[in-house]
Amino acid sequence: MALSSMTGFARAQGVAGTYAWSWEIKSVNAKGLDLRFRLPGGWDAIEVPARARGAEKLARGTVYANLTVTRQGVQPAVKINEPVLAAVLSTLKGLSGKVDAAPPTLDGILSLKGVIEVSDADEREDEHRAAETAVIAGFDQALAALTAMRRAEGDVLGRLLSARLDEIARLAARAEAAPGRKPEAIKARLAEQVANLLSTSERFDSDRLYQEAILLAAKADIREELDRLAAHVAQAKKLLADGASVGRKLDFLAQELHRESNTLTAKANDVELTKIGLELKSVVEQFREQVQNLE
Repeated sequence: MALSSMTGFARAQGVAGTYAWSWEIKSVNAKGLDLRFRLPGGWDAIEVPARARGAEKLARGTVYANLTVTRQGVQPAVKINEPVLAAVLSTLKGLSGKVDAAPPTLDGILSLKGVIEVSDADEREDEHRAAETAVIAGFDQALAALTAMRRAEGDVLGRLLSARLDEIARLAARAEAAPGRKPEAIKARLAEQVANLLSTSERFDSDRLYQEAILLAAKADIREELDRLAAHVAQAKKLLADGASVGRKLDFLAQELHRESNTLTAKANDVELTKIGLELKSVVEQFREQVQNLE
């Protein structure tokens, strides 16, 4: 299956009877899947099927879905809210003579909130239901476009991540072949360290000398780090090849690669290995940042 990123954007629009609708969907990075709908009043019924479709197609990301619906070719209906108007007139009558003010005008009364109600002509239920079906189909169109964009970005991410893994493998091979890892070099450094220890005291404990030599030899050995780096790189490449929703697994491997590169750099006891370790940490960090965008 193809890789997908978690970022994307899509639009879809159409007309159903007197209804003109428009979907706008965008998605950003998130730890899980979070679908957020913004629907106009009277269109809540489409959220459940649209949410189900989104959960079926997407695995991760915060998705914002905004629906706009207008009616075309329909004359607005203007209605006087008689109870509200009666209450307003009664209140004005009660204030007459108590307040020194000009008498209320018709336009002033009609401008009060709730006195006039402007609405579309009465909707037919069957027409509204047909429009809901069209709007849900439109969501499917927008979702398909969003998914296509996320997969296109995922393809680019996959190539970038694969290149980073190749670079990590090359740096690990350089560390493997570094002169500082040769037995002769390690032996020479140990001899130098032992000589320094002996020079600090004429009565140096031989047991302590033996323990210090073991610690120095262990610190110089990066065999385990190199083996684990190779294993993590191989597993990450397999996940990239398998595709689908592998972002979380790759994120875990990125943390493990970061841990091994840190340990290797800390153990480096010559200039060349230190340089390789720092380069390795930089590439691993780039890999980790790019994995954050993967579904």
